[in-house]
Amino acid sequence: MNKDFFDRDAVVVAKAMIGMEFRFHNTGGIIVETEAYRPDDPASHSFNGPTLRNRVMFGPPGHLYVYRSYGIHWCANIVCTSGSAVLIRALEPQTGVELMKIRRGTDLLRNLCSGPGKLCQALAITGDVDGASVLEQPILLRSAQTDLETVAGPRIGITKGMELPWRFGAKRSPHLSKPFRCPT
Repeated sequence: MNKDFFDRDAVVVAKAMIGMEFRFHNTGGIIVETEAYRPDDPASHSFNGPTLRNRVMFGPPGHLYVYRSYGIHWCANIVCTSGSAVLIRALEPQTGVELMKIRRGTDLLRNLCSGPGKLCQALAITGDVDGASVLEQPILLRSAQTDLETVAGPRIGITKGMELPWRFGAKRSPHLSKPFRCPT
């Protein structure tokens, strides 16, 4: 895996990331849900141009863009072409599960990483790693070991650009943040 993988359209990258392994330090799992954001997308943080908050989105591909959602939850994205990124929405926990359970305060595997805020809490991802390369430690991002059947649908948790089918997931995964209504 190299930065060229991410130096592409975010929609293409978001779909291709389903099934990849993502770890931060000693916790992680298989990516089962993503969402794409482009610079011409009114739901994207980059829509109005560079700011102090979103400057990483305009930097080199293959870096984490980490932000706080509603002042509560951290969310982790991977930068693609300038101004675009892929939000990692959900993982199937595999590595460091016991530590994730402690961090999340639950024993339910399904509730560890089934949403971008839960995922960051379980993996202890915070704004301190905003701008870190996903191609270097303490991050491990590895190609999919098996092909997962992928579904697409409208993005969730946003108020603009909701109709765009830029949310991707592993079909029937119990670890999705929300089920897909009309899988395609």
